[in-house]
Amino acid sequence: MAAPDNSESEECTRAGHSDVAYDGAQEVSESHPEATQFRSTFRYKAAHLEELIIGNKNSPIKTRAALRQEKSMLGLISMIEPTSIDEALSDDGWIVAMQEELNQFQRNDVWDLVARPPKKNIIGTKWVFRNKLNEQGEVVRNKARLVAQGYSQQEGIDYTETFAPVARLEAIRLLLSYAINHGITLYQMDVKSAFLNGVIYEEVYVKQPPGFEDIKHPEYVFKLKKSLYGIKKTPRAWYDRLSNFLLENNFKRGQVDTTLFRKTLKKEILVVQIYVDDIIFGSTNATLCKEFSKIMQDEFEMSMMGELKFFLGIQINQCKDGVYVHQSKYTKELLKKFNLEDCKVMTTPMHPTCNLSKEDNGTKVDQKLYRGMIGSLLYLTASRPDILFSVCLCARFQSDPRESHLTAVKRIFRYLKGTTNLGLLYKKSQDYKLVGFCDADYAGDRIERKSFSGNCQFLAENLISWANKRQSTITLSTAEAEYISAASCCTQLLWMKHQLEDYQILESSIPVYCDNTVAICLSKNPILHSRAKHIEIKHHFIRDYVQKGVLDIQFIDTDHQWADIFTKPLTEERFSFIKKNLNMHYILE
Repeated sequence: MAAPDNSESEECTRAGHSDVAYDGAQEVSESHPEATQFRSTFRYKAAHLEELIIGNKNSPIKTRAALRQEKSMLGLISMIEPTSIDEALSDDGWIVAMQEELNQFQRNDVWDLVARPPKKNIIGTKWVFRNKLNEQGEVVRNKARLVAQGYSQQEGIDYTETFAPVARLEAIRLLLSYAINHGITLYQMDVKSAFLNGVIYEEVYVKQPPGFEDIKHPEYVFKLKKSLYGIKKTPRAWYDRLSNFLLENNFKRGQVDTTLFRKTLKKEILVVQIYVDDIIFGSTNATLCKEFSKIMQDEFEMSMMGELKFFLGIQINQCKDGVYVHQSKYTKELLKKFNLEDCKVMTTPMHPTCNLSKEDNGTKVDQKLYRGMIGSLLYLTASRPDILFSVCLCARFQSDPRESHLTAVKRIFRYLKGTTNLGLLYKKSQDYKLVGFCDADYAGDRIERKSFSGNCQFLAENLISWANKRQSTITLSTAEAEYISAASCCTQLLWMKHQLEDYQILESSIPVYCDNTVAICLSKNPILHSRAKHIEIKHHFIRDYVQKGVLDIQFIDTDHQWADIFTKPLTEERFSFIKKNLNMHYILE
């Protein structure tokens, strides 16, 4: 499931003038003179030529909000998203938006217009239209994006390597925990049309933009010099361009997380985490942040967004007490979307005696509606570990949902109604150590009799990662189910251990808390090997790390096993107790 679009941060480009224009674009602009007034341009020189200034040079500077209002009054912001290029060309607002996109291509020197080469694959192009909304749901900008129809590309001819690393959500939470513990304020910047900055070395040709064909050479095509949205290698080209730029400026790339970059000057630290075109950065020295911001703006066209507040649809509140991570805005949108704003509030997401089954012969429900609700809830688990088990259980019935399944999903929404502002609190701690909790519900699946694994990992008091999974094999005992769950928890802890090495933090003898003594003995005592012959070999790696001293499996009583919330439905009292110890708090708005 794709995360909510975070491109709202892109703003209209700065004023100036472009020396080169497309003939097709000129023709359209001449038929709509008011559109030319707001044509997006770029300032190439510090001293702008006076004859190129549009309007009264003595008029006061207008804010973006005032410019949007003026555009709206002139009818240059369209309220309707067109479904075809012909419809868009009949609307002044969308003509301006398309011209702004093409001007952006000129500034980035994306392509050259050339004669159509013989026996070459020519990739088609199309326009994608979307209205950008503010927090009140009002249209503030028309965004037209030209994309290539990359499905017609041929591997080995039009592209080679396409993989581009993307930061995991656990890596973002790890950075938040590290920042609060080192007194670092995180900031955010967004690269405008980031993919247009990536250089491609293959010989790639695309058709001219629909509606903006060159009048003199309509049969010509564009040869790409930079990446274009839709081209398969575009993400890889952008990552290479950005990472090489950071390495040239004395940053060190993470060995485990290649989207993490770090620079150390004496005792000062500057960390940078990239997620495609969104960049998070922070430093123990404010001067380093200013310098980093300057070199990035000198190299790329950036939008500085101030302190980190909204990232990948997740709200982040930074204050002296700590960092609050929540999705209250998204939760309210979900309740409104599925008409559950006035539903009755529930205290837990699932009743402790709930017994869902695929063999339910009840009334069938709308599969599209059910899948939409599940998909929306799955993204909400990025900051709401309290609903993870319930959502994952309901997600298993998407192929043939029944009335009982839909009722269980609606109960989750009724629980969210009363906990809209609930989120995670990350705070500073003296004991900055990794710790894991693992638990299992033996034969929890009532149909296939498979067990459920649940685990969570903390860095100090901050919850970094959590998981729920139905085990792939049928276990023969509670000890085996707990042992497999412990192995799953340890793999995540080992990843976090190596991730922390990129922050110059070395962890050893990481405690893992399990409430089953036999599973602990299996991980430590070689005498019991004969009793574990039926357990898959892949789970026995835990013994090596225990013997090396990297992991330390310890017993904990069931009452203080926080991973219990990820394996089964709980009573209200038990659920609230564990939720509190996961460091979940209500966010004051």
